[in-house]
Amino acid sequence: MMKNSLRSELMCITLVLLPFIYLAIVWSELPSIVPIHWNIHGEVDGYGSKATLIFAPFILPFLVYIIFVVFQRFGPQEKLAKMGNKLNALKFILTLAMSLLAIFIIYSAHNGEAAKPTFIFVFLGLLFAALGNFFKTIQPNYFLGIRTPWTLKYPSVWKSTHELGGKLWFIGGILITLIALISTSLAANITIMSIVAIITLVPVIHSYLAAKKLKS
Repeated sequence: MMKNSLRSELMCITLVLLPFIYLAIVWSELPSIVPIHWNIHGEVDGYGSKATLIFAPFILPFLVYIIFVVFQRFGPQEKLAKMGNKLNALKFILTLAMSLLAIFIIYSAHNGEAAKPTFIFVFLGLLFAALGNFFKTIQPNYFLGIRTPWTLKYPSVWKSTHELGGKLWFIGGILITLIALISTSLAANITIMSIVAIITLVPVIHSYLAAKKLKS
């Protein structure tokens, strides 16, 4: 068990370091001013100093990894134990996703290219689907999951909200991925953003209504 835990940590730490290593490799080739923001069409609409890129690996994989470390250290141990290896798997997936995103940002800045909306939306869809698959296993806590006043107050509301949210995020994530691969039109982008809004808001509304029903 300790070997598996150590292997998991080393893999996550490696993922955290990858964007830093990539940035160090291309640093001398970067111009002093680089693109740092893209609009929904993938066009550059913001520039900044290349030093700004240092924040990408810090804010994305490093911060996510640290949140999980703190969560595993100070979170409710009894409830965390029920998640078993699922928690380490979730940590790995999120750290991997954020590391890839940081590398993509650095790559786009390095090459001075427009970001590809298809990549961003496919990435977003797969991330939603992967997270939705884990929702059932997340036990009540103040760090991870759909944390509303009602899910945190009532364990049954937490459970039903995450069961619903897990299904919505998984199905929504798959739909987002498929739409992004099929079309890059404005209508497709609006549809994707609508799906994101639905799968985000519906579980929150459900938690409120479930808690209200429980109290009555």
